Amino acid sequence: MDDLKYMSGFGSEFKSEDPRCPQSLPKGQNSPQKCPYGLYAEQLSGTAFTAPRLENRRSWFYRIRPSIGHDPFKPFSNSNVRCNWDQQEPDPNQMRWMPFDLPKSNEKRDFVEGLNTICGSGEIKGKNGLAIHVYVCNVSMNNRAFYNADGDFLIVPQKGTLKVTTEFGKLQVRPNEIVVIQQGMRFSIDIDEPSRGYILEVFGRHFCLPDLGPIGANGLANARDFLTPVAWYEDRDVQYEIIGKYQGKLFVCNQDHSPFDVVAWFGNYVPYKYDLANFMVINSVTFDHCDPSIFTLLTCQSEMKGTAIADFVIFPPRWSVQEHTFRPPYYHRNCMSEFMGLIFGNYEAKAEGFQPGGATLHSTMTPHGPDAQCFEMAFNEELKPKRVAEGTMAFMFETCMELAVTEWGAKTCQKLDLEYYKCWKNIKKHFTGPAH
Repeated sequence: MDDLKYMSGFGSEFKSEDPRCPQSLPKGQNSPQKCPYGLYAEQLSGTAFTAPRLENRRSWFYRIRPSIGHDPFKPFSNSNVRCNWDQQEPDPNQMRWMPFDLPKSNEKRDFVEGLNTICGSGEIKGKNGLAIHVYVCNVSMNNRAFYNADGDFLIVPQKGTLKVTTEFGKLQVRPNEIVVIQQGMRFSIDIDEPSRGYILEVFGRHFCLPDLGPIGANGLANARDFLTPVAWYEDRDVQYEIIGKYQGKLFVCNQDHSPFDVVAWFGNYVPYKYDLANFMVINSVTFDHCDPSIFTLLTCQSEMKGTAIADFVIFPPRWSVQEHTFRPPYYHRNCMSEFMGLIFGNYEAKAEGFQPGGATLHSTMTPHGPDAQCFEMAFNEELKPKRVAEGTMAFMFETCMELAVTEWGAKTCQKLDLEYYKCWKNIKKHFTGPAH
């Protein structure tokens, strides 16, 4: 953890300087005529200048060169990022994807080249909506950096550790951890082994911690457990590719130096990581289920009060103790759309088929719930306190928007399980009422 520090709270001001250049943060003003060490001052704004004080997000960089020094952008052709929601006819069926394929050994793909859009909704130009991607890669991003002009990336590694270099410093993100790279922040990802994971992208807005209401001051994800990098810079004169996501497409330009030359920074707009093992589960100790929203770790709210453009929800190991209660998730039809992924283990509501590195999508008002085998086990088991989801971490991206599946998700990836619906076909009738 030498390269990390506690965030302490969302919206708080942080500051950091590379220890090789002590006192590199200017004193008393943001942009003096001459910065220490001959650095350039540059601001990164994550909200409008006039956003309310409690919501205003920005950070100041003190860097060797400003980021303006690059050649013109051109389209980046090697990409499966597609934020066009009209590629496919709407499909309300329950969907399940088997684990997404890692690149073959003779196919060299880095994080950007391995980005694939599964589904999404909304309007990027209007900064309202989301996209869900998967990444599969087997090489590092050598002399290449990426940024997202459209929104925030919440990255969920499933296989392989990500070594993330950002303008703010370095983060190492393992499976069962997440990292959020906010809009406009440049980053590069190195790996030591073939890697796979999921990405939730929200357009033009930012994630925050959900309000706790009657839960009180403590519980779910605590602000003190989020970590942000310590300043680190490199001064390298080398040809670098800068790839940007803009209006749903990727573009690339060249520059003659590393973009990771920030010697010091301060502000409240930062990348951050979180260990899912730190999540404090709140659950029922009498009867019935709490709604799955009780597992919300981060949220991005819409204009409709209490309704999310995107929630990031996790289902960690926990105790189940309810009395006289069917304990797996109940059968359900929902005005929200639910995309689920599995980092490791076996999800408690599916006996088989839902595998780590795969996914499911249950669309607006499409029924879903435990498969037949899971129901029979829970229907007949002796109710006593037991550990649930031991050795498992499943998660959900939930949204008020109706998700459209891309051509890659529906066809190109060839991982869609067309027989998913059969897991509910053998549900028995237990009705004991009068005979007809």
